[in-house]
Amino acid sequence: MVSLAIEAALGTHVGLVRKRNEDSGYVGRRLLAVADGLGGHAAGDVASSTVIDVLKTYDREVPTEDLATTLGRAIFEASDALHSRAAGDPSVKGMGTTLVAVLWSGDHAVFANIGDSRIYQLRDGQLEAFSEDHVYERLVFDAATVPDLPPKLARFLDGRADGRSPDLTLRELRAADRLLLCSDGLSGVVDLEEIRHTLTFINDPNETVNYLIRSALSQGGPDNVTAIVADVRSIATNR
Repeated sequence: MVSLAIEAALGTHVGLVRKRNEDSGYVGRRLLAVADGLGGHAAGDVASSTVIDVLKTYDREVPTEDLATTLGRAIFEASDALHSRAAGDPSVKGMGTTLVAVLWSGDHAVFANIGDSRIYQLRDGQLEAFSEDHVYERLVFDAATVPDLPPKLARFLDGRADGRSPDLTLRELRAADRLLLCSDGLSGVVDLEEIRHTLTFINDPNETVNYLIRSALSQGGPDNVTAIVADVRSIATNR
Protein backbone atom coordinates (compact mmCIF):
# COMPACT_ATOMS: atom_id res chain seq x y z
CA MET A 1 0.00 0.00 0.00
CA VAL A 2 1.27 3.48 -0.89
CA SER A 3 0.59 6.63 1.14
CA LEU A 4 1.88 10.19 1.02
CA ALA A 5 4.36 11.98 3.25
CA ILE A 6 5.67 15.54 3.22
CA GLU A 7 9.31 16.53 3.69
CA ALA A 8 9.65 20.26 4.34
CA ALA A 9 12.28 22.88 5.14
CA LEU A 10 11.90 26.38 6.59
CA GLY A 11 14.22 29.36 6.27
CA THR A 12 13.98 33.01 7.26
CA HIS A 13 16.18 36.11 7.01
CA VAL A 14 15.77 39.65 8.29
CA GLY A 15 16.78 41.02 4.88
CA LEU A 16 19.21 43.83 4.16
CA VAL A 17 17.07 46.83 5.12
CA ARG A 18 14.86 45.96 8.09
CA LYS A 19 16.28 45.99 11.61
CA ARG A 20 14.03 43.24 12.94
CA ASN A 21 12.50 40.09 11.51
CA GLU A 22 8.71 40.29 11.87
CA ASP A 23 8.07 37.06 9.92
CA SER A 24 7.28 33.76 11.64
CA GLY A 25 7.10 30.27 10.19
CA TYR A 26 6.32 26.72 11.22
CA VAL A 27 6.92 23.26 9.79
CA GLY A 28 5.17 20.42 11.58
CA ARG A 29 3.97 16.89 10.89
CA ARG A 30 0.66 18.00 9.37
CA LEU A 31 0.85 21.78 9.29
CA LEU A 32 2.91 24.36 7.40
CA ALA A 33 2.53 28.11 7.97
CA VAL A 34 4.14 31.48 7.22
CA ALA A 35 3.00 34.75 8.82
CA ASP A 36 4.31 38.21 7.88
CA GLY A 37 3.78 40.62 10.75
CA LEU A 38 2.61 44.20 10.31
CA GLY A 39 2.32 47.13 12.65
CA GLY A 40 5.78 48.46 13.29
CA HIS A 41 7.54 48.97 16.61
CA ALA A 42 7.46 45.61 18.44
CA ALA A 43 4.04 44.66 17.17
CA GLY A 44 4.67 42.91 13.87
CA ASP A 45 6.71 40.08 15.30
CA VAL A 46 4.27 39.76 18.20
CA ALA A 47 1.35 39.37 15.78
CA SER A 48 3.02 36.79 13.55
CA SER A 49 4.40 34.70 16.43
CA THR A 50 1.06 34.81 18.27
CA VAL A 51 -0.75 33.42 15.24
CA ILE A 52 1.83 30.72 14.63
CA ASP A 53 1.78 29.66 18.29
CA VAL A 54 -1.98 29.10 18.12
CA LEU A 55 -1.81 27.23 14.82
CA LYS A 56 0.83 24.86 16.21
CA THR A 57 -1.76 23.44 18.58
CA TYR A 58 -3.72 22.21 15.55
CA ASP A 59 -0.80 20.27 14.07
CA ARG A 60 -2.47 16.89 14.13
CA GLU A 61 -4.07 14.41 11.78
CA VAL A 62 -7.73 15.02 11.05
CA PRO A 63 -10.15 13.38 8.61
CA THR A 64 -10.05 14.83 5.11
CA GLU A 65 -13.62 16.06 5.40
CA ASP A 66 -12.67 18.08 8.48
CA LEU A 67 -9.54 19.77 7.11
CA ALA A 68 -11.14 23.07 6.12
CA THR A 69 -13.22 23.31 9.29
CA THR A 70 -10.21 22.56 11.47
CA LEU A 71 -7.88 25.07 9.84
CA GLY A 72 -10.62 27.68 9.76
CA ARG A 73 -11.19 27.16 13.48
CA ALA A 74 -7.46 27.46 14.15
CA ILE A 75 -7.26 30.77 12.31
CA PHE A 76 -10.34 32.10 14.09
CA GLU A 77 -8.74 31.19 17.42
CA ALA A 78 -5.49 32.86 16.34
CA SER A 79 -7.37 36.04 15.45
CA ASP A 80 -9.08 35.96 18.83
CA ALA A 81 -5.66 35.63 20.48
CA LEU A 82 -4.52 38.76 18.64
CA HIS A 83 -7.58 40.62 19.91
CA SER A 84 -6.94 39.53 23.50
CA ARG A 85 -3.27 40.45 23.30
CA ALA A 86 -3.98 43.92 21.90
CA ALA A 87 -6.73 44.54 24.46
CA GLY A 88 -4.33 43.82 27.29
CA ASP A 89 -1.29 45.64 25.92
CA PRO A 90 -1.72 49.11 24.37
CA SER A 91 1.85 48.99 23.02
CA VAL A 92 0.82 46.42 20.40
CA LYS A 93 -2.46 48.07 19.41
CA GLY A 94 -2.81 48.13 15.62
CA MET A 95 -0.68 45.05 15.01
CA GLY A 96 -1.64 42.55 12.35
CA THR A 97 -0.23 39.79 10.20
CA THR A 98 -0.69 38.02 6.91
CA LEU A 99 -0.95 34.24 6.91
CA VAL A 100 -0.58 31.33 4.53
CA ALA A 101 -1.03 27.82 5.88
CA VAL A 102 -1.43 24.23 4.72
CA LEU A 103 -3.04 21.44 6.74
CA TRP A 104 -2.92 18.02 5.12
CA SER A 105 -4.20 14.51 5.67
CA GLY A 106 -4.09 11.49 3.38
CA ASP A 107 -3.95 12.74 -0.19
CA HIS A 108 -5.65 16.09 0.39
CA ALA A 109 -4.68 19.44 1.86
CA VAL A 110 -6.49 22.64 2.67
CA PHE A 111 -4.72 25.87 1.73
CA ALA A 112 -5.46 29.04 3.70
CA ASN A 113 -4.40 32.59 2.96
CA ILE A 114 -5.13 36.11 4.09
CA GLY A 115 -3.00 39.06 3.03
CA ASP A 116 -0.24 39.05 0.44
CA SER A 117 1.91 36.09 1.41
CA ARG A 118 1.89 33.31 -1.17
CA ILE A 119 1.33 29.58 -1.65
CA TYR A 120 2.62 28.02 -4.87
CA GLN A 121 2.38 24.46 -6.14
CA LEU A 122 4.81 22.98 -8.65
CA ARG A 123 3.33 20.03 -10.53
CA ASP A 124 4.73 18.52 -13.73
CA GLY A 125 6.94 21.57 -14.21
CA GLN A 126 4.04 24.02 -13.99
CA LEU A 127 3.92 26.57 -11.18
CA GLU A 128 0.47 27.59 -9.93
CA ALA A 129 -0.44 30.12 -7.26
CA PHE A 130 -2.91 28.77 -4.72
CA SER A 131 -3.38 32.10 -2.99
CA GLU A 132 -4.79 35.43 -4.06
CA ASP A 133 -3.30 38.66 -2.74
CA HIS A 134 -5.87 40.56 -0.70
CA VAL A 135 -5.15 44.07 -1.91
CA TYR A 136 -7.04 47.19 -2.93
CA GLU A 137 -6.21 49.31 -5.93
CA ARG A 138 -6.26 52.32 -3.63
CA LEU A 139 -5.11 53.22 -0.13
CA VAL A 140 -7.10 51.56 2.62
CA PHE A 141 -8.36 53.08 5.83
CA ASP A 142 -6.15 50.78 7.89
CA ALA A 143 -3.03 52.54 6.63
CA ALA A 144 -3.86 55.41 8.97
CA THR A 145 -3.79 53.19 12.06
CA VAL A 146 -1.14 50.60 11.14
CA PRO A 147 2.14 52.45 10.47
CA ASP A 148 3.96 49.78 8.46
CA LEU A 149 0.95 48.49 6.53
CA PRO A 150 1.73 48.18 2.82
CA PRO A 151 -0.60 50.73 1.19
CA LYS A 152 -2.49 48.21 -0.95
CA LEU A 153 -3.05 45.49 1.66
CA ALA A 154 -6.78 45.09 2.21
CA ARG A 155 -7.16 41.96 4.35
CA PHE A 156 -5.02 40.62 7.15
CA LEU A 157 -5.44 39.15 10.63
CA ASP A 158 -5.72 41.75 13.36
CA GLY A 159 -8.25 40.33 15.82
CA ARG A 160 -11.24 42.27 14.53
CA ALA A 161 -14.46 40.39 13.76
CA ASP A 162 -15.39 42.36 10.65
CA GLY A 163 -15.24 39.74 7.94
CA ARG A 164 -11.47 39.49 7.61
CA SER A 165 -11.65 35.75 7.09
CA PRO A 166 -9.10 33.73 5.12
CA ASP A 167 -9.64 32.00 1.81
CA LEU A 168 -9.77 28.21 2.29
CA THR A 169 -9.26 25.83 -0.63
CA LEU A 170 -9.24 22.01 -0.52
CA ARG A 171 -6.89 20.37 -3.04
CA GLU A 172 -5.75 16.87 -3.93
CA LEU A 173 -2.07 16.13 -3.37
CA ARG A 174 0.04 13.91 -5.62
CA ALA A 175 3.44 12.36 -5.16
CA ALA A 176 6.14 14.66 -6.62
CA ASP A 177 4.12 17.82 -5.94
CA ARG A 178 6.24 20.62 -4.46
CA LEU A 179 4.78 23.43 -2.38
CA LEU A 180 6.24 26.85 -1.60
CA LEU A 181 4.88 29.08 1.16
CA CYS A 182 6.55 32.48 1.40
CA SER A 183 6.27 36.05 2.58
CA ASP A 184 6.28 38.89 0.07
CA GLY A 185 9.92 39.50 0.90
CA LEU A 186 10.50 36.66 -1.56
CA SER A 187 7.56 36.77 -3.97
CA GLY A 188 7.69 40.56 -4.21
CA VAL A 189 11.28 40.73 -5.47
CA VAL A 190 12.16 37.41 -7.12
CA ASP A 191 10.87 36.82 -10.64
CA LEU A 192 8.24 34.08 -10.92
CA GLU A 193 10.22 32.24 -13.59
CA GLU A 194 13.28 32.18 -11.34
CA ILE A 195 11.14 30.75 -8.55
CA ARG A 196 9.79 28.06 -10.90
CA HIS A 197 13.28 27.23 -12.18
CA THR A 198 14.66 26.97 -8.65
CA LEU A 199 11.84 24.72 -7.47
CA THR A 200 12.27 22.54 -10.55
CA PHE A 201 16.01 22.00 -10.57
CA ILE A 202 17.15 22.07 -6.93
CA ASN A 203 15.98 18.85 -5.34
CA ASP A 204 16.80 19.19 -1.65
CA PRO A 205 14.21 21.29 0.23
CA ASN A 206 16.81 22.94 2.50
CA GLU A 207 19.03 23.86 -0.42
CA THR A 208 16.02 25.18 -2.31
CA VAL A 209 14.97 27.41 0.59
CA ASN A 210 18.49 28.76 1.01
CA TYR A 211 18.81 29.51 -2.70
CA LEU A 212 15.47 31.34 -2.79
CA ILE A 213 16.45 33.47 0.20
CA ARG A 214 19.79 34.31 -1.41
CA SER A 215 17.91 35.29 -4.57
CA ALA A 216 15.78 37.73 -2.58
CA LEU A 217 18.86 39.20 -0.90
CA SER A 218 20.55 39.62 -4.28
CA GLN A 219 17.62 41.87 -5.24
CA GLY A 220 18.38 44.16 -2.32
CA GLY A 221 16.55 42.26 0.42
CA PRO A 222 14.17 45.17 1.13
CA ASP A 223 11.96 43.12 3.46
CA ASN A 224 12.10 40.11 5.75
CA VAL A 225 12.21 36.86 3.78
CA THR A 226 10.62 33.60 4.88
CA ALA A 227 10.08 30.47 2.81
CA ILE A 228 8.93 26.89 3.28
CA VAL A 229 9.54 24.29 0.57
CA ALA A 230 7.59 21.06 1.02
CA ASP A 231 7.93 17.93 -1.11
CA VAL A 232 5.10 15.42 -1.36
CA ARG A 233 6.50 11.90 -1.51
CA SER A 234 5.00 8.43 -1.80
CA ILE A 235 5.95 5.88 0.82
CA ALA A 236 5.19 2.17 1.01
CA THR A 237 3.28 1.09 4.09
CA ASN A 238 2.19 -2.29 5.39
CA ARG A 239 -1.50 -3.00 5.48
